[in-house]
Amino acid sequence: MKFFTAIFLLVICLGIGLFIWQINKSNPAFIYEHIKKYGDTDHAALIIQRNGETVVEVNAAKPLPLASTVKFIIAISYAQAVADGRLDAEESVAVEKLQHFYIPKTDGGAHQAWLDSLNGASTVPLKEVANGMMLYSSNANTDYLIHRIGLEQINSTIDDLGFQQHEELYPLVSTLYIPVQLINERGLEKNQLAAALEKMDKSEYQSRAIQIHTKWLSTPPSQEDIKHIQQYLTTDVQKVWSDRLPRSTAADYASLMAKLNRKDYFSPEVHTYLDPITEQLMQNPRNQPWLQHAGQKGGSTMFVLANAMYATDKEANRTEIVLLTNELSVLEQIKLSRNLNEFQLQVLTDPQFLEEIQEAFK
Repeated sequence: MKFFTAIFLLVICLGIGLFIWQINKSNPAFIYEHIKKYGDTDHAALIIQRNGETVVEVNAAKPLPLASTVKFIIAISYAQAVADGRLDAEESVAVEKLQHFYIPKTDGGAHQAWLDSLNGASTVPLKEVANGMMLYSSNANTDYLIHRIGLEQINSTIDDLGFQQHEELYPLVSTLYIPVQLINERGLEKNQLAAALEKMDKSEYQSRAIQIHTKWLSTPPSQEDIKHIQQYLTTDVQKVWSDRLPRSTAADYASLMAKLNRKDYFSPEVHTYLDPITEQLMQNPRNQPWLQHAGQKGGSTMFVLANAMYATDKEANRTEIVLLTNELSVLEQIKLSRNLNEFQLQVLTDPQFLEEIQEAFK
């Protein structure tokens, strides 16, 4: 019996060791290999553009969940509102107001990381709220900006950009309370929530989210509310939440990245307020010697990894990369996340790697 126990433990240890080796191994090719593997499904899309030409295009027109990549739209709407004088980037905002939209343990620590960066400040300028949305990916900051800009204005930005298949935006955090509503209204069991959410019409889902969001402006969720949200946020419920996130296509976001990269679509005034929050990559001293400008926003759930980026190097080469994936396993999620930065860097700096990707999709 001891012998078999020892063998069993050895197998477990080897399995864990192999898993750790797989996720830590640097392999930027894993990104395009994953896209190629799922190219015949609705689960993955990739576009790479160089100097106005499409280098790689896979599933460009298939709508996929954007996760936090959609915050590009809110950032643009914010910058336009400031440039137009509808908002003041220097307006003082009480940090406490942002807590109205914060549910701990639901955002991967994003909002807390932003709070930690403030060194205890009780107020911040509005531009720092936008910075926290883009750099730290705070969902609380996102929903506060949705309130300040207005959903109608944000969704009109989507129309103005000429997107073909972009779904409307709605508050992110308040949707997490919908399962609690269903428990209270219908007396459902916890294991019935996912099915009930799946059956809910999209318009009702979004309407509930907006109503909850509006209520939280004056009456934030109580500690009991927060406890229930966390309690009912099972993996199945998270899957429905992930699936219901706004969707768009790689083609739409590649067109947006090109607009941002060329600096000729939005006014200089808009870029004055937009670039500081979207081009955080330029704060890294290692990027400054070889890049003129670069920006990106990624997003993820347990099942989704999305990223849209643009860059112009010192030789005036313009590159846009959009990656959208869904229905990921835990291992796929980890490996894609670990290798994405290196993949982007190789695309930007290594012509041979770019040729390798092109060959893979011939």
